[in-house]
Amino acid sequence: MLTKINCFIRILSLILIFLLFQFIGFGQADTTKLVRYNPGFKFNEGIFLNFQQVKNNAPIPKSRIVTDVRLNDLDFFEKVLREKKVSYFDDYGLKQEVNTNEIWGYSRQGSIYIQWGEMFNRIPVIGSICHFVANIRVYNDRYYDPYYYNYYSTPAPTSTSELRQLMLDFETGKVIEYNYENLLIILMRDEELYEEYNSLKKRKKRDQKFLYVRKYNEKHPLYIPIH
Repeated sequence: MLTKINCFIRILSLILIFLLFQFIGFGQADTTKLVRYNPGFKFNEGIFLNFQQVKNNAPIPKSRIVTDVRLNDLDFFEKVLREKKVSYFDDYGLKQEVNTNEIWGYSRQGSIYIQWGEMFNRIPVIGSICHFVANIRVYNDRYYDPYYYNYYSTPAPTSTSELRQLMLDFETGKVIEYNYENLLIILMRDEELYEEYNSLKKRKKRDQKFLYVRKYNEKHPLYIPIH
């Protein structure tokens, strides 16, 4: 009789342990879901340390950034990112510090800003292929300038700031120049669009770049996690 009781208690204990693990598992279930990006979509607000955080829509929120700037300040990110370093608390509550020039970008009021060309630039076109403009510093070697000659010093390179159109490949996170050669490389992922675009004459390739960016984005929609 005692043996049967002990056996029953063991079975009951196993059932309780099983139910407990089920309950814990249910409580820790991932509530993240993917939604198709549309122009009204708003990314979570905060600082992106890297592109993976952009893909996960998981920036460092303003509340975890260590700063004297008020959270409701309209220029919060601009003021915080003027400093050489940014301090924040990580997922474990530990204080971390990062160089501002190593930060990927940030999201403000749902829009994404990428650090490129020594500035933070808004990305107005979001999709599997993103498009934005940025000021790029271009260095020119004055050694080859026939009007520049100095007996007493070595010619120093000069630099100018030029506005460039760029693409962000959301699959790889790479930023590339906005030209038809680079667009063709991305379009190779879609045989139909690639053949269609590649069959165009060179001038039409240049003129219809944005059309094919839009075609690709419509055919290959971007899905973003929401938490």
